[in-house]
Amino acid sequence: MKIIIRLDRVMADRKMSLNELAQRVGLTTVNLSLLKTGKAKGVRFNTLASICKELGCQPGDILEYYEDGF
Repeated sequence: MKIIIRLDRVMADRKMSLNELAQRVGLTTVNLSLLKTGKAKGVRFNTLASICKELGCQPGDILEYYEDGF
């Protein structure tokens, strides 16, 4: 089981760069890049809410649950 981060897809749909989103939500580009590439160990709900607000999406658009074997 794992959670797949689809932030890159949502950002591409909205034509928003990593630098622009990082600036809008108040994160460093390094931290946002870690989340985007799935290397982050976790994300705070307020950070997720800020990202969703700026991208006009829901958390489920960014996070996807994947169960091994399916």
